[in-house]
Amino acid sequence: QTKSERSVLRGLRSQLSLTKEGLWTPGISTPLTRAAAGKTQKEDKEKIPRDKDSVRRVSSREAYGNVVAPLGTALDSTALREQCLSSQQYAEAGTFLVLEIKLDKALVPRRLREELTGRVKQMIPPRPPLPPRTAGAKKAVEDYHNHVTSIAVAILSEYHELFGKRLPAQGAMDHQTLEDQKRQLNFELNSSGKYFAFKEQLKYAVVKIVREKYLKTTAFESQEQFQAFLSELYVYLVDQMHVALNQLLSEEAPSPAPLPRMTEEQLWLFAREAEVNKDYKLASLYHQQRVAQDQLNIQHWLDYGAFCLLLEETTKAQECFRQALSLDTHHIPSLLLCGIAAVVLQHHEEAEVFFEDACCLEPSSIVAWTLSGLFYELQNNSIQAEMAFREARKMLRAQLAKERSIPEAAEGGGGEKHISAACASSPSPGPAEPLPGNAQQNQEVPSTARCGRWQTPPLPPPGFYTMLLQFLRPHQGFSPCSCFRNKKPSLGLMETRFLAAPSAVSGPSQPPCTIFMKTVEFLMKVNAIQFVHMALAHELLSPQGGPSCAYYLALAQTHLLKEDLSKCEECLCEAMKIDYMNPNVWAQKGHLCYLQRDLGKAKECYERAMGFMEDAADVHFICLRLGSIYLEEKEYGRAKQTYLLACKDSASCLTWLGVGIACYRLEELVEAEDALSEANALNNANAEVWGYLALICLQGGRQLEAEQCYKYAVKV
Repeated sequence: QTKSERSVLRGLRSQLSLTKEGLWTPGISTPLTRAAAGKTQKEDKEKIPRDKDSVRRVSSREAYGNVVAPLGTALDSTALREQCLSSQQYAEAGTFLVLEIKLDKALVPRRLREELTGRVKQMIPPRPPLPPRTAGAKKAVEDYHNHVTSIAVAILSEYHELFGKRLPAQGAMDHQTLEDQKRQLNFELNSSGKYFAFKEQLKYAVVKIVREKYLKTTAFESQEQFQAFLSELYVYLVDQMHVALNQLLSEEAPSPAPLPRMTEEQLWLFAREAEVNKDYKLASLYHQQRVAQDQLNIQHWLDYGAFCLLLEETTKAQECFRQALSLDTHHIPSLLLCGIAAVVLQHHEEAEVFFEDACCLEPSSIVAWTLSGLFYELQNNSIQAEMAFREARKMLRAQLAKERSIPEAAEGGGGEKHISAACASSPSPGPAEPLPGNAQQNQEVPSTARCGRWQTPPLPPPGFYTMLLQFLRPHQGFSPCSCFRNKKPSLGLMETRFLAAPSAVSGPSQPPCTIFMKTVEFLMKVNAIQFVHMALAHELLSPQGGPSCAYYLALAQTHLLKEDLSKCEECLCEAMKIDYMNPNVWAQKGHLCYLQRDLGKAKECYERAMGFMEDAADVHFICLRLGSIYLEEKEYGRAKQTYLLACKDSASCLTWLGVGIACYRLEELVEAEDALSEANALNNANAEVWGYLALICLQGGRQLEAEQCYKYAVKV
């Protein structure tokens, strides 16, 4: 009896502990109570035959019954037992089981790096060098020079046979003697047939020049056209003859070919200007010139391929990306872009190899893992996609922790040398995603206190400058178009000035950085719009992301590329609601209004974008379009200052042309001619530059130069 009571009490104690923890309810038995009850009944049955005292037996059974009665009622209920054992209860409660299994070896072994690199090389075999062309304009001109040189040597030898070699010490020969020798030499050449042979020798060289240089293979439509062509051809042949004779008679070595005037950076800037102005033919020409200057530069091929993606010429873009990859098979951006082009062309097996090779070569690349996840999602391979996204998030957390540890280590060193490092650290994540190990420090130390020990006044609350702008503008017409700028001259666009609040502390706090927004930043640079929309969709549904200012800004840029202006305007309005003091938002709003020909509103947006302490990403194009608006509104002084600001940072033909037009309208003809000369040096095929040069020459009384400039303007 003592043993049975002890087992029963042990079961009651386990039930009481479960009840305190909220894991057991009355009426539902547990395996422990069922085991305890079964054991007690078995012991009781063994005691009945041996016990002969009825009074003790009755009392013991009563005591046992008083203790186990509640448990017996629950255990004997068959319906309750079936309910506990039924699976429907767990299904209704939404019960699920999570198992985390870690294997020492992969069930499906990953492909080795050498295997992936070998497959990439098989897909992109090295191209054999092109054979040298035997024909062409340059070859035709060289043949003409050689024929002229050989004929000149033959004529000189004939002269020596007739009249002998005359030494320089014998003095100059009179004119009559020269004429006599010339007539005699012509007679000998004609009578011997050598003149005809020389002419036949030159005939084939001239025919090559006409076909290869002038590309003329058809008959002329009129006699006037034929005479004009003969005149042009005669002038060219005489000029080339003089070049050949000078090379023969000159004792000095020929001067080397001049180096190209335009650098790679200038060509890239000119190509971007042409893209923004929708002059894709000129942009393609600049990209091709950039590639021709240095065909071993990977970035040149990637930029040209991104331009082809913008024009939706995917096949040509793929060739550019593969050419870049053939120069360096371990170049991660080239691998990713080859994968993107393969996805667009529906070559999914090749795309998988490219993405997998990129992740294998650089496992810490957030963009590579994210693009791999997006690709697997297109293939409906949710398991591989989730694995890739998880790896990307792991790399992002490691990167943020590393960036965060740098200023903390500087702070731990003591002294005041850590001030600049702490202030230059990356933007801290928002409250939705605190960094590991730094949550308590972020709550205790204000953000402004960690940037140094200066005694600076506290910053105004968010929205203060917006309220100030709305208060000033209706009454005094102020606009924040020319705030103090670091290392840049003021445009003088307003008299009363104030300091704009930095975008990092104005408005709502910035959202945490996510893997998808980092990928969107890479994709926008290469015009991969299809993948941009996929990444933005994930960003919208991501727990760490959501509709942020960067999200709406990227979405607006995609709509602007597709010329869907209404959706672009909607996205920019949402971005302004989130971050009113972002210069990039105002710049994009200005571009939208400029394309809608709402120049007044575009001017206001551009001036706001130029007024922030932090420059917008495309400040060069802001200056170009703002200057053109000033020219249309006849504000020539402001236009001149705006174009000069663009010339200081990144000079181009269009910036100097704007300066020249503004100076011409201000009647500053000397400065206008200097500016237009700079524009002409950067691009001598701009008809507008030649036209304004012709006007300046006319006002200066230089009729001949004005006529030449006008002819060039008409020609180009």
